[in-house]
Amino acid sequence: MTELDEKIKDLFPEESIYKTSTRYNMFAGVNIPSFIKDWLIKRYSDEEENVDKEALFAFLDRHIPTKDSDIKSRLMKGETIQILARAVVESDLKSGVFKFAIPDIGVKSNEGRVNEFVMRSSGIKEGENWGIITMDYVQPEGKEKGYAELVKFRPFKPYSPDFEYYCEARKQFRITEWIDFIIKCMEYNPYSTQFESYTQKLLFISRLLVFCEPNLNIIELAPKGTGKSYIFNNLSKYGWQISGGKITRAKLFYDMATNKPGIIPSYEFVSMDEIKTIIFENKEELQGALKGYLENGSFTMGQTKQTSTAGLILLGNIDLDQNRRPVNKKYFQELPDVFHDTALLDRFHGMIEGWYLPRITEDLKLEGYSLNVEYFSEILSMQRGMSRYASIVTDMLDIPKNADTRDTTAIIRLASGYLKLLFPHVESMMDITKEEFEIYCFKPAYEKRRIVRNQLSIMDMEYSNKMPDIKVRDF
Repeated sequence: MTELDEKIKDLFPEESIYKTSTRYNMFAGVNIPSFIKDWLIKRYSDEEENVDKEALFAFLDRHIPTKDSDIKSRLMKGETIQILARAVVESDLKSGVFKFAIPDIGVKSNEGRVNEFVMRSSGIKEGENWGIITMDYVQPEGKEKGYAELVKFRPFKPYSPDFEYYCEARKQFRITEWIDFIIKCMEYNPYSTQFESYTQKLLFISRLLVFCEPNLNIIELAPKGTGKSYIFNNLSKYGWQISGGKITRAKLFYDMATNKPGIIPSYEFVSMDEIKTIIFENKEELQGALKGYLENGSFTMGQTKQTSTAGLILLGNIDLDQNRRPVNKKYFQELPDVFHDTALLDRFHGMIEGWYLPRITEDLKLEGYSLNVEYFSEILSMQRGMSRYASIVTDMLDIPKNADTRDTTAIIRLASGYLKLLFPHVESMMDITKEEFEIYCFKPAYEKRRIVRNQLSIMDMEYSNKMPDIKVRDF
């Protein structure tokens, strides 16, 4: 056990978990995200980190369904089913009911209804809901078809983190230790020989910025095998990943035909993975909607105007030369045509150059202590609503009056995200040194925005590659 493992175990006795690849092999064949796996491992482990495998397997058999679980047949035979699963809820104005689907076991939205009392009282919402679901089968009189009714729902939220406790614990770590700690919380090994420097580690954890900073929009282009898909698909129930298929304005924002909110207003962040494989329908319409939303966090559809704090991250592959540098110097040409509009690209705050990140190997798999993923994701989600960090960043920067507003906004949001990740305990500019803020917050934020501006200048002569002369104040 390393010194960092000991510190994590001592400072987070209830929230930490011991992770090894062999322990998680118990979930082979079970399609559940990391935040569920961690909760189960913690629930069935003793103080010596020994897992009661029989009890865990029994829970999986009873409550974690698979497509072979014969759920529909058991419901029709009169059995009440209780499972831990993902239910996707939508409203149907024509019939006046709330429908639900459980995609992982093949229950479609036209086969499930949510009990009215449950919808009002249980905290269930439109969109994706992870929780303990209790279902019965209902066979109405007459010709109406039978359906599964969701009669009880308990949201999966085992932790209500004490943020002040988390901040007090942070004070016990050196900054380099804390960066390694964050990598562990991402389920990777910070001591892997794949990591060459703390600069590279800082770039690696930049993927978490959209988890804790609202309305932050990022592009990451990277070669295959760098783990970008895993982060956004497994570490938080508050995000949604789009992988392939067709995307329309209605699907992203609001479907006026069904009065159903789209993906963006339903989640805290949305990642578009393997973006070249996604089909974007009605390009001009979608570009207009995205420009408005990425600029001010709101959108109008018909008579409906809504706001959202969801950030957008585009994930794409990029071809590299023999020196592991992009073959195409125009990075954004690797994106689909809908994102070739420079006015739209200007609304993205930063870019992660993924070719500087390590390829995922066995050596990068975590062996040791980290925070339970569910606890960690709740902490990051809590920080989204905390405005003090942006205020501190603004106080610490000297911003020229002629600075481009989009550049300024991007740098402040990115730096605020880094401050939340790395210095959550900071309550004023006096709680952090100028050097630490400049190295770990300002410079990486400035650089990510600089990449966007430089690429815009290559694509369109109207854009200058000159960045505003923003500096960290002396204090």
